[in-house]
Amino acid sequence: MTEPAARPELLRLANVHAFYGESHVLHGVDLAVGAGELVTLLGRNGSGRTTTLKAILGLVGRRTGSIVVSGRETMGMPTHRIVQLGVGFCPEERGVFASLTAEENLTLPPAVRSGGMSLDELYEMFPNLRERRKSPGSRLSGGEQQMLAMARILRTGARLLLLDEITEGLAPVIVQALGRAVRALRDRGFTVILVEQNFRFVAPLADRHFLLERGRVVDAITRDELPGRMESLHRFLGV
Repeated sequence: MTEPAARPELLRLANVHAFYGESHVLHGVDLAVGAGELVTLLGRNGSGRTTTLKAILGLVGRRTGSIVVSGRETMGMPTHRIVQLGVGFCPEERGVFASLTAEENLTLPPAVRSGGMSLDELYEMFPNLRERRKSPGSRLSGGEQQMLAMARILRTGARLLLLDEITEGLAPVIVQALGRAVRALRDRGFTVILVEQNFRFVAPLADRHFLLERGRVVDAITRDELPGRMESLHRFLGV
């Protein structure tokens, strides 16, 4: 198990197994994330990255092992209780309500903890949303929908952000805007776990990279180690 360096521990997974029906997807995931850290889960399709995020929130058919969030064992908790510990999930499918305006989408989720970002703060972080705040979700571009999905969880007071493939299919200018937003969140002390195929996007952002293969963490690479590990990492990712 790879420990976070010199940070209070916010999240720990120990020997986590996860199942969808009879399908055994995670095979003993071990990892720990420190408060304020930004880490990535890297691996090929089917390696268990998204399932790891869903297992943290209890969004799998069955899970075993131990998942501790802010010092609380969550393995027996329902999802809504885990969210109340300050966990926010931005799924790959975004889940924007098409008939509601961007601002209505933003104000719909309830606050689960104090300290959620205000509309003004979110509009400063995502200026596109300010311009499109009266537009229905169905009229937003893919990039604007992604910004909205991220902004929505920041309203709730979540401090541990689970972000799943936030740049997939988006134009480079939108990817750059999302990169600035993620960097700003890290600077504000949020803890972020990114599942991302675009390694060029995550490489300059992350403190550590966890490598997943066949439902297990097989390696971890720190920011300082990354330059010397690029060749082996590209082989691992198949790029």
